[in-house]
Amino acid sequence: MVKIPAGKVELRDDRIKKQWQVQVKPFLLAKYVVTAELYYAIMNRALNGNENSNKPVVNISWNDAIIFCNLLSKKAGLKEYYSINDGGQIVSCNLDSNGYRLPFEAEWQYACKAGTTGYIYGELKEIAWYNENSSGHIHEVGKKEPNAWGLYDMLGNVWEWCYDLYDEQVYGSYRIFRGGSWAEAARGCGATCRRRSHPTFHIDDLGFRLARSI
Repeated sequence: MVKIPAGKVELRDDRIKKQWQVQVKPFLLAKYVVTAELYYAIMNRALNGNENSNKPVVNISWNDAIIFCNLLSKKAGLKEYYSINDGGQIVSCNLDSNGYRLPFEAEWQYACKAGTTGYIYGELKEIAWYNENSSGHIHEVGKKEPNAWGLYDMLGNVWEWCYDLYDEQVYGSYRIFRGGSWAEAARGCGATCRRRSHPTFHIDDLGFRLARSI
């Protein structure tokens, strides 16, 4: 994992024309999104014969990602970050945990930009798989140029779940995902582009990346 330094990031919601700043503490973020190989190994399930083990795991809901984080923490001997009840509902976050978790939205955007100020951190075709260069399918992780902090595929290839609720008053339990995908147009593959869906939603261009608190 990559150690991300402390800093400040400005988030925005174009839907309601709102901007706000968030102070980000140092944290760890995975160099790559979770691969099919890692996911199925931890979940004790066999890879589908059509799946490439070094491609991002997809068709994973937000709920699935939370469960995976706790299982991986347990396997690694770390304190589980999420408290989950028998019905699969998150009861609380264990903020003193050193276990695996989803990044918060501010953490994700701050790490994606990696000290840059633009909508993207490089020439899009060099850093991301999107609808103009993906040939209509997902690709193995790490095949494009990383950002300045050594993180790969922060834009394109697969959208990435974040922990945060989108707007609880309007959208209820909907959660945020970021980054664009192999199927997305260039305008959707940017550091500040936000999407949301129900925590049970899953699709073939949506995955997740692991974070840890330090």
